Amino acid sequence: MAGPKVSEKWSPASWRQLPIVQVPEYPDPQALADVEAKLATFPPLVFAGEARDLKRQLADIANGQGFLLQGGDCAESFLEHRADNIRDFFRVFLQMAVVLTYAGGQPVVKVGRIAGQFAKPRSSPTEKKDGEELPSYRGDIINGAEFTRQARVPDPQRQIEAYRQSAATLNLIRAFANGGYADLERVHQWNMGFVKDSPQGHRYEELASRIEETLSFMRACGITSQNTPQLRTTSFYTSHEALLLGYEQALTRKDSTSGDWYATSGHMIWIGDRTRQPDHAHVEYARGIKNPIGLKCGPSLDPDGLMRLIDLLNPTNEAGRLTLICRFGHDKVEAHLPKLIRAVKKAGKSVVWSCDPMHGNTISAVTGYKTRPFDRILRESLSFFEVHRAEGSHAGGIHVEMTGQNVTECTGGATAISEQDLSDRYHTHCDPRLNADQALELAFLVSEQLKKERVNEARSEPRTLIA
Repeated sequence: MAGPKVSEKWSPASWRQLPIVQVPEYPDPQALADVEAKLATFPPLVFAGEARDLKRQLADIANGQGFLLQGGDCAESFLEHRADNIRDFFRVFLQMAVVLTYAGGQPVVKVGRIAGQFAKPRSSPTEKKDGEELPSYRGDIINGAEFTRQARVPDPQRQIEAYRQSAATLNLIRAFANGGYADLERVHQWNMGFVKDSPQGHRYEELASRIEETLSFMRACGITSQNTPQLRTTSFYTSHEALLLGYEQALTRKDSTSGDWYATSGHMIWIGDRTRQPDHAHVEYARGIKNPIGLKCGPSLDPDGLMRLIDLLNPTNEAGRLTLICRFGHDKVEAHLPKLIRAVKKAGKSVVWSCDPMHGNTISAVTGYKTRPFDRILRESLSFFEVHRAEGSHAGGIHVEMTGQNVTECTGGATAISEQDLSDRYHTHCDPRLNADQALELAFLVSEQLKKERVNEARSEPRTLIA
């Protein structure tokens, strides 16, 4: 079988020679070119060494040692760019990570959908409201969410604002991660508060108590956050879908130490399910940068198609380079995931397997709001673990759209949000997100699966008998 056509020599601009989908039509090409030229002079948002550190940690996960927690906003908003929103997201993310770390007995690699997640693919180029048809909202980096003709015109100046917001967000997150906010004792107390207040708190009480016992033992041994820096700091990385390739190209830099090209817009970028055509622009751009890459895998991706993409994106089979983010729908995992796992195993490919239980489970409520039922999100997550257990492969991560705010966008969960409740605090401009309590609830429930995996692995390990 002949492989897909790609440009003979890669460059940050070689994608421009190939077909492309999910891109806006800017009314003023010169204004767009001027903005991209300006962005090309700006400092990088992240650094090559950080991307390499993340890749090394992902390599451990690919080898069965660790778990990837990836999550954040469906699409970041200029309007909601506030310090308290970033803080609340980071707090919940840390809480989830602590629960998953303890249950799995393995490091949890923390990667946010943040500081760059501004562009969104859309199922239709236009949308209708009250009989009027306008171009679709494609994320704040491209146009405005307001349903007016003026707001929906793509504006290249928005890329400058997206860069500045990303830089400010990264600055604050780095301060949180290294300035004491991530202190393990503090995070645990937040989790104890969640368990106390949750209607399903009794289910999570045992795990929380075990963590409390462990921390008490460490304190008794003299191990505290005051004398052990690892307990008060954490590593945190950023990621986003590399959709707007002009912006990505402008922030692509050659690393002075290695001579390799890196996307400096974020530590990890991914290719969406709508833009993974092997002979198109998005795959072309991603194959040439050395960052860790994610690939969304939906029901339409067959094993042959996946193998072609793996060969393009990771031709040297580098561990940690490629994360397969699977998004099938709660009732389709068993029909699609096993054959992909088998193809990857047969070919000896090194990948991180991650579950996106959000994008295949979007429905329209009777009230007209787009939502995601919590039970479907949980069902897809559990099916992901079950399939990997059956296939003898490592369920390496979870990828969720979530917020630290008390929104009402996804139905269900311990607080039993109903379809009628959605209008109370429905704040997303795109897809519905898990709120803080739902995200933590999912982490506790997934942690039960990680604990099972750890127990099963311990049972399967050969024992040495001492005579």
